Amino acid sequence: MEKTLRLASNKEAQRLFGNHDENLKFIEQEFTLKIVQRGENLILRGEAANIQKAYQLVQRLLAIIRKDGMLKKQELHYAARSLHSGTLKERDIENIYLDKIEVSAKRKFVVPKTKGQKEYLDAIRKYDIVFSIGPAGTGKTYLAMAMAVQALIRQEVSRVILTRPAREAGESLGFLPGDIYEKVSPYLRPLYDALYDMLEMEKIERYMDRGIIEVAPLGFMRGRTLNDSFVILDEAQNCTPEQLKMFLTRMGFDAKTVITGDITQSDLPGGKPAGLLQARDVLSEIKGIKFIYLSGQDVVRHELIQEIIQAYADSNEAKTYRAQ
Repeated sequence: MEKTLRLASNKEAQRLFGNHDENLKFIEQEFTLKIVQRGENLILRGEAANIQKAYQLVQRLLAIIRKDGMLKKQELHYAARSLHSGTLKERDIENIYLDKIEVSAKRKFVVPKTKGQKEYLDAIRKYDIVFSIGPAGTGKTYLAMAMAVQALIRQEVSRVILTRPAREAGESLGFLPGDIYEKVSPYLRPLYDALYDMLEMEKIERYMDRGIIEVAPLGFMRGRTLNDSFVILDEAQNCTPEQLKMFLTRMGFDAKTVITGDITQSDLPGGKPAGLLQARDVLSEIKGIKFIYLSGQDVVRHELIQEIIQAYADSNEAKTYRAQ
């Protein structure tokens, strides 16, 4: 069987094909078919079932390209594999990759990379409190930060507050040089990194000087009421129940709160209750609060990271490893 698609221009073809036709080669391999270009036509040849899925994929990719959507190798790989396995419907592809988050930076827009990330962004738009739980590399903090920056640009909020617990911010902190900000700065570095990726440095410094953007350890939230703010709590798996309850009750009027965490990587001392796990059990039935669960399928770092996460998940947790 064969099906034909018409290309609108050489520029469109270049974006679809990728460097050295790597995108077409991947589609051929994933769907076990042959793709041939003849002039402005793209011909797909193979078994009927595979041709139909590949045809739908290429149609959607062309629609994204024609609407000036983002299309990189990683996105194409995810779309092709998910469509082939049935975990993604063809209409989902455009919904994901045409969802642009406006940020004032070199890249101008941030976009979701997976269906799970798209659901996460939609939840932030709809709910006032969103919990995002998932492994490293799923974009939990980065996407929340992008939504916060966009809300600030659009004047939907008057300030952005970024916080995370400093797990070592106990007595050992006193042995470190500098004032309290210098002591906790290493724990807040990932938040700064995401921020600098989206906004110009001069603008960040101006916003921070004026209190429009605040990056602070979780302990600094006590006793405050955060009105007209977009607030992000990162690394919530390191919060005790008391800390998380304290944070959640800081929320004021016209505020939006996002809490992110990876329950598999808690640094809480042994035997210490986990606030994020308690919150999941206690708050999951409250209307206005949404829990989003991301998985290894939503990892957007190097492709090997998905395999690493899955390998640890499949390992025998009861097995003990000791130094020799």
